[in-house]
Amino acid sequence: MNILILLPILIPFVTAIISFLLRRWIVVQKALGVVGAAGLLAVGLILLWRVNNGGIQAEQIGSWQAPYGITFVADLFSAIMVAVAGVIGFAVALYSLANIDERRIKFGYFPLLHIMLMGVCGAFLTGDIFNLYVWFEVLLISSFVLMALGGEKGQIEAALKYVTLNLVSSMFFLAGLGILYGKVGTLNMADLSIKISGSSQSYLVNSSSMLFLIAFGIKAAVFPLFFWLPASYHRPPVAVSAVFAGLLTKVGVYAIIRTFTLIFTQDQGFTRWLLLGIAATTMVTGVLGAVAQYNIRRLLSFHIISQIGYMIMGLALFSPLALAGAVFYIIHNIIAKTNLFLVSGVTNLIGGTDDLKKLGGIYRQYPWLSILFLIPAFSLAGIPPLSGFFAKFTLIKAGLETKDYWIVAVALIVSVLTLLSMTKIWNEAFWKKPPDKDETGKSKTPKKTCKPSAALIIPIVFLAMITIFIGLAFQLCFEFSMRAAEQLLDSTAYINAVFGGGA
Repeated sequence: MNILILLPILIPFVTAIISFLLRRWIVVQKALGVVGAAGLLAVGLILLWRVNNGGIQAEQIGSWQAPYGITFVADLFSAIMVAVAGVIGFAVALYSLANIDERRIKFGYFPLLHIMLMGVCGAFLTGDIFNLYVWFEVLLISSFVLMALGGEKGQIEAALKYVTLNLVSSMFFLAGLGILYGKVGTLNMADLSIKISGSSQSYLVNSSSMLFLIAFGIKAAVFPLFFWLPASYHRPPVAVSAVFAGLLTKVGVYAIIRTFTLIFTQDQGFTRWLLLGIAATTMVTGVLGAVAQYNIRRLLSFHIISQIGYMIMGLALFSPLALAGAVFYIIHNIIAKTNLFLVSGVTNLIGGTDDLKKLGGIYRQYPWLSILFLIPAFSLAGIPPLSGFFAKFTLIKAGLETKDYWIVAVALIVSVLTLLSMTKIWNEAFWKKPPDKDETGKSKTPKKTCKPSAALIIPIVFLAMITIFIGLAFQLCFEFSMRAAEQLLDSTAYINAVFGGGA
């Protein structure tokens, strides 16, 4: 039995159970939360190493052979996603030591965080599309509670919007599953790939694929299904916002890429133009929403939407270079976006607000924090030599190769607007003088300021170093992305791994 492929699910599950049983002991819960996340990170990196050196890994639970049993598969794409989820889980668990209050911890913050990480890893590793639905529900149920944990008025309002739209998404998902199963009689992804490729009734397949696109599109927050995200992600504690921003929408993107490269590949002419249109409108609406905001976390929430458009662009172009760019962009964005939310939590602690108009002078107080902000901000905007530049460069080069010049123009314009919005955060929060100080720099209304602890700073430094490393070691990281793209475009190895070479 290949236990390694199951450990990214088992480790957070066991951590959550033990943490729940010991929920009265705050210190123990904190320690378990960090240790469990570190274990997930270690296992994710080992799994990535195993897949890179030994090929695609597959496991059939209970010795029920595919397509009848429960299948887990780790190719390079899913292994990369699990490893990155481990990075984010560890950084956020460490950040939570200082960001999450004892009341929320007593009510199950750390068990919920690890149940959500279990659902995320399960979604990345499952080889069955019905079990993908199950893992989506696991991570969403835990995220519902994390969104509302604390019971503040703004949180409850945000959680209602979040729950309602995701329940609609689940409805479309189940409808798509029903039609698909009725048509081909299987829900194993490898088996679906074989049977749908030989199906002559493309209209039934297309109808199911569009239902899946709507379901995953809501979860990924693509245009026009994104409006729930900026209305909810700025409400919970920063640690929760950060892990949501880094992982949850990317699970939706992962599902879109997986299904439209492995299963729904018949009518590529139609889906290509549909996805290109979605990518362009998602980029534009997200960045315009960000430019208009003066609340840091709402601004960053709109940028989540905008950046999703680049990932969908890579899928829509559907070339090896474009898909490699999409995979690389996902890795870069998860790290940079999570880090920006963590930085926003520190600025809130220092200034007492998320309102840019009421902030200022952080550069003079904490110059090192300004540098830590500029690293992910410039990376998000695509400034060399950071990871975001190479991610965008790859996608733009892919667009030029396929002669889709209009989407390249949109991507470049959105990059400029992204830089503009990041500059606005810099000018308002870091560079200008504080609004409560006079011309001599003395405070008009003295207030108590809080200094950030090591538990808040270490995760930010950790993620900033990864962003720099990805940029400097671009060739190495891009090779992983390129090989992952080749596996996505040629599903033979995936299918053979699931069926033991007998497909």
